[in-house]
Amino acid sequence: MPQLLDKKIEILQIKHIRGPNMWCWVEVLEAWIDIGELEDYPSDKIPGFYDRLVNKLPSLVEHRCSYEERGGFLKRVEEGTWPVHIMEHLTLELQGLAGFAGGFGRARETTNRGIYKLIVASPHEQVTRKAIEYARQLLLSLIQDQPFDLEPCIEDLRELIDDLCLGPSTREIVNAGVKQSIPSIRLSSGNLVQLGYGALQKRIWTAETAQTGAIAETISRDKDLTKSLLSTVGVPIPEGELVDNPEHAWEVAQSIGLPVVVKPQDGNHGRGVFTNLQTESEIIAAYKVAVEEGSGVLVEKFIEGDEHRLLVVGDHLVAAAKGEECKVIGDGLHTILELIDRQINSDPRRGSSEDFPLNPVRIDSIAHLELQSQGFEPESIPALGRAVLIQRNGNVAFDVTDLVHPSVAKKVVLAAKVVGLDIAGVDLVAKDISKPMEEQGAAIVEVNAGPGLLMHIKPAKGKPREVGRAIIEHLFPDNSVGRIPVIGVCGSSSAKEVAHLCAYLLKLANHYVGLSSEKGLYFNQHPVQRMNSSEWDSGRRTLMNPMVTAAVIQATPKGIINEGLPYDLCQVGVITSVDLQETFPEDSIVEERQLFSVHRTQIDALIPEKGIAVLNADEAISAEIAEINPGKEIIFFTLNHQNTLIEKHRSEGKSTIVGNPEAIHLYKGQKIVYSIPLADVAYFQANKSSKNLLEIVSAIATLWAIEIPLETIEAGLEAYSPESLEV
Repeated sequence: MPQLLDKKIEILQIKHIRGPNMWCWVEVLEAWIDIGELEDYPSDKIPGFYDRLVNKLPSLVEHRCSYEERGGFLKRVEEGTWPVHIMEHLTLELQGLAGFAGGFGRARETTNRGIYKLIVASPHEQVTRKAIEYARQLLLSLIQDQPFDLEPCIEDLRELIDDLCLGPSTREIVNAGVKQSIPSIRLSSGNLVQLGYGALQKRIWTAETAQTGAIAETISRDKDLTKSLLSTVGVPIPEGELVDNPEHAWEVAQSIGLPVVVKPQDGNHGRGVFTNLQTESEIIAAYKVAVEEGSGVLVEKFIEGDEHRLLVVGDHLVAAAKGEECKVIGDGLHTILELIDRQINSDPRRGSSEDFPLNPVRIDSIAHLELQSQGFEPESIPALGRAVLIQRNGNVAFDVTDLVHPSVAKKVVLAAKVVGLDIAGVDLVAKDISKPMEEQGAAIVEVNAGPGLLMHIKPAKGKPREVGRAIIEHLFPDNSVGRIPVIGVCGSSSAKEVAHLCAYLLKLANHYVGLSSEKGLYFNQHPVQRMNSSEWDSGRRTLMNPMVTAAVIQATPKGIINEGLPYDLCQVGVITSVDLQETFPEDSIVEERQLFSVHRTQIDALIPEKGIAVLNADEAISAEIAEINPGKEIIFFTLNHQNTLIEKHRSEGKSTIVGNPEAIHLYKGQKIVYSIPLADVAYFQANKSSKNLLEIVSAIATLWAIEIPLETIEAGLEAYSPESLEV
């Protein structure tokens, strides 16, 4: 299509919005896209576009779009829609094909013709930036009827997700926390995550927690010490001892009886572990590999049976998986290496990333020794029908949780406790996990800290187990959620002053207070940093401080537009005022409805059915914002005792506050429950302005919402001045 070959789509800028925002509740990227002359070419005006799109990405049929039905988006394309709307769906689909399913998306016009905002949910900023660029390239190729190789793009996104996003074990725990309304903060580029806020936080690193002791982890790495402790309390272990050299290894093997296992004293992930060794040459060869993997070598009696991994969380066994042998069957034509690829690695459950329950089989030193014991080399061609063992216990990924005998469960829980681990992966060898260990000569061979969870989350066979939920319930018992009181304050004016006043009064109520405002970051009234960093970063720091028992975080309208809120949910959301004339043309925010969307973000972020909105009844917009309140209650405040919104609220038996130059009255329904005279409040008496009065009234409403004693509030007001903060 010659007339379209010179048309361009240009990405002008990309904004990373990291918290709840005017678009949605999750992290998004907002890209500004210039489609130029393509503004005149909706999809129905491009011959063949629909067919090319469907042929390239048939999975787009699952996108419901505004029709709220399967195929809804494709229906929009057929009827005619604009390029950035199509880019939105392409970006989401590319992310989905790479492993990030679902997600929020929007395409919106700006005040400039041909320039649009593209907003999409982001698993990671770098991933979504790349997905947007690939969507742009793909869209242009479809418009211009040019070839485009999609698979390398999807593979690139997959690799980025694997490298940059949380691993499956950590993600499982975090997602379980989300279901229990526990917030999370990623503390590193790896898998270190904070669950909860402030003083109620817990930390995890994959399946290790802040409760996992350093001594316990050290013990678990020392296999000989672990065995000694287990033996002390009667847990069955294999006979064996540490050895100093290959000859000593052979002597011990003869002493305890063949076959034996040779393994590193402090290795992990099965590296350097050789099983079922029968001869001196095998044992010497195994020693030479094992000694390179750890600080010492163990020789143990070989236990007949299958390898099992049992996951202990707290006082409970929560999941169990079994390993299975990996074999190939000779066909008289292909080498063992070729048979492995044909018969084993072709299994779609096998892959190199953490999302696959089974790993590809490779000929490592252990497998090589196993082959040699059967008279083979990797290049050998087994006879037709000849079974060749490659791995004695391939991947431990076959769920057997429901088969575990109760006495076995008790033994593995005891093993974890003896080592001192709150979360442990216990390796046990048994012929039949449904029978007591003593009946079959079974033994526990290792107790591991930080066990992988993927085998239980996504077993190769059997029922997935909710191990993430078990860990969350262990860290946050009795449905606790790890939330300190978080007060979010927003407004066109007075928000900073209200935030500082609230922080001061909270400290008087014996809270260690984190305060983030336009002035800077404060911990318990002490300035930590002037506001030369972003609002989001400053607010986030208040929630990461393990001393903070209450946080007050101011958000400016500009901050909400550019970064979003630094928390997922807050207990109290305050809107002091809304200036509908305050526009942000540089962000294409110029209409009242757009300003409404910005300010309502503060109320959208309330804890559902528990949070409290504090709204200025003198603002016309407050009644409409109140209608979308997801929390349990609204406290209206006013400087006008004849305010109709206040009167209606009061007639319904709800909480209101009315201020005048003499006193501030707190109502529950029609009844005054408390009055605070202003004669001794120096902050007001200094100039007796309505602005100061508004700040005092809204601060009182905020602290009343979190049940700070009214006597404390009154006493604090009498002592407060803006200089109360060390600035």
